[in-house]
Amino acid sequence: MRTGGRSFQSAIRSRCATGKAFTLVEMLLVLVILATLAAIVVPKLAGRSEQAKVTAAQTQIAAFETALDAFEVDNGYYPSGKDGLIDLIEEPKDAKNWRGPYLKQEIPTDPWGNEYIYEYPGKYNDKGYDLMSMGPDGRAGGDDDIVNWAVRRR
Repeated sequence: MRTGGRSFQSAIRSRCATGKAFTLVEMLLVLVILATLAAIVVPKLAGRSEQAKVTAAQTQIAAFETALDAFEVDNGYYPSGKDGLIDLIEEPKDAKNWRGPYLKQEIPTDPWGNEYIYEYPGKYNDKGYDLMSMGPDGRAGGDDDIVNWAVRRR
């Protein structure tokens, strides 16, 4: 390949020989621009992934509610105890009309790797059950909890 009567390689050698390379200031300017772009883009992407996890937990809680309601229609009661969600997959001894499994797979953990918390009878839903993900912080009682009751106690 020729550029203006000279080969490409001779043009590169000529540029390097004359000292026309990137200066330290030019390199630092490029780094500052890249760092600024990263500072803008990374938090936006991180916020979207966290919102996707919250949505996934809300969707999973809704699936549990559907399965629990089907269990209640068949058996006349909701599963009780902390391990009540297991009754959606494995037939409990006292269930007379169990038509499960009510979920197609094992009980998953929430998107942050924690167990969902199920209680029947509920503390917040006095005529039903409480179902909760502890959210990103992994502790019950924070503003980031994902719950199936409308009003949270603080």
